[in-house]
Amino acid sequence: MVAYSKDPSPVKLNLGIGVYRTEDGKPHVLNVVRRVEKLLLDDVSATKEYLPITGMAEFNKLSAQLVFGADSPAIKENRVTTVQCLAGCGSLRTGADFLAKHYHQHTVYLSQPTYGNHPNFFLAAGLTLKTYRYYDPITRGLDFQGMLDDLGSAPSGAIVLFQVCSHNPTGVDPTLHQWEQIRQLVRSKGLLPFFDNAYQGIVSGSLDMDAQSVRMFVTDGGECLVAHSYSKIMGLYGERVGALSIVCKTADVASRVESQLKLVIRPMYSNPPIHGAAIVTAILKDREMFDEWTVELKAMINRIIHLRQQLLDALRDRGTPGDWSHITKQVGMYTFSGLNAEQVAFMAEEYHIYMSSDGRINMAGLSAKTVPYLADAIHSAVTRIV
Repeated sequence: MVAYSKDPSPVKLNLGIGVYRTEDGKPHVLNVVRRVEKLLLDDVSATKEYLPITGMAEFNKLSAQLVFGADSPAIKENRVTTVQCLAGCGSLRTGADFLAKHYHQHTVYLSQPTYGNHPNFFLAAGLTLKTYRYYDPITRGLDFQGMLDDLGSAPSGAIVLFQVCSHNPTGVDPTLHQWEQIRQLVRSKGLLPFFDNAYQGIVSGSLDMDAQSVRMFVTDGGECLVAHSYSKIMGLYGERVGALSIVCKTADVASRVESQLKLVIRPMYSNPPIHGAAIVTAILKDREMFDEWTVELKAMINRIIHLRQQLLDALRDRGTPGDWSHITKQVGMYTFSGLNAEQVAFMAEEYHIYMSSDGRINMAGLSAKTVPYLADAIHSAVTRIV
């Protein structure tokens, strides 16, 4: 980000930070969000009073329903406690601190690789990190057997961080059949699943379909944690709006968990902000605005899928060495390109294209106009630097 901001080149391209851009490369604000903000502005009954420690009650209820489903038995049985947090990062950190204080196992397994900030949340809470195999660099797909082997050797009760969908940074997700095998293993070993839900709807365009992985773990009656984020799916990056849900075995445990979450939140940030949660709540509770949001979300996803195909076609047209079919096989916002650190550095130096050193490309940062330029840069990098 620093290098990109300092680069004076008029053709510079930022494919690092995970944000959605328009065809003109501008930040994208959803029309439904603009509409809600006008309504909020005109609401003379609105105040700026502090929210409760756990946040906006209606926001929490609707957030739980969004990921678990409105007819979820866990919700109907009051086995879910949800607290509003500071986006996905704050939700993960709150969950990590809660586990450090109240859970008997202090070992967390993260996928290899994972989102760069994931280790920080758990290390800051004093937890111990281990990894499980996830990405296969040869197939540029899922190392499913390696994943099962590593989770199978984890100690009973260990915490395992999963990403619900649109895995960051690889763009590789298990199939539903594979998720079922993972669930059976996790439950048989007594592991505790902690889901990072930052991209629900970003893969298929269907909020329900993209939540199937976590819903499998809730339907079986076991415990799990879910960190929600509205940064990507509603474009509310700077509003820092998210939630932490903990699914418990009984309503009594859920009530006790909520009281302890308050004790975690109080000395950290006391209570969450209003505006972002008010936007989300207005959209989720109104059928017309909810439908408008899902149409906009689907359009964003379709555009990303089209950009994937354009990039693959451009590389094939150039005869770029290697098999680039993973670009369209991977899903969500990111493509794990297979470029090495030297090639990434070359592209920054020669083409003013910036991405993380592991070769992750934010597909949502591209446009039809910039795809050919990126393809030229990739072709040059892989033919000149092995």
